[in-house]
Amino acid sequence: MLDNDVTCQELVETVTAYLEGMLPAADRAIFEAHMAACDGCRIYLEQMRRTIAAVGTLSEDSLSTSDRDRLLDLFRTWKQTAP
Repeated sequence: MLDNDVTCQELVETVTAYLEGMLPAADRAIFEAHMAACDGCRIYLEQMRRTIAAVGTLSEDSLSTSDRDRLLDLFRTWKQTAP
């Protein structure tokens, strides 16, 4: 559950739930209030939307084996390399 003093880090951790429509109404309102006041988070949300749109057009067959393996490795280790 988000509180009214949500940080950018907390918002980033809930962006997937927001985009999937899975945030409870109260959390969604807090999320959107933060977005209205934070340029950085608005940019991040737009980047996530664009990434989802771009990745959604890929099929497994359209990737080379090395590209597929590299993407899977990046997803497996993203939290280990995130600041």
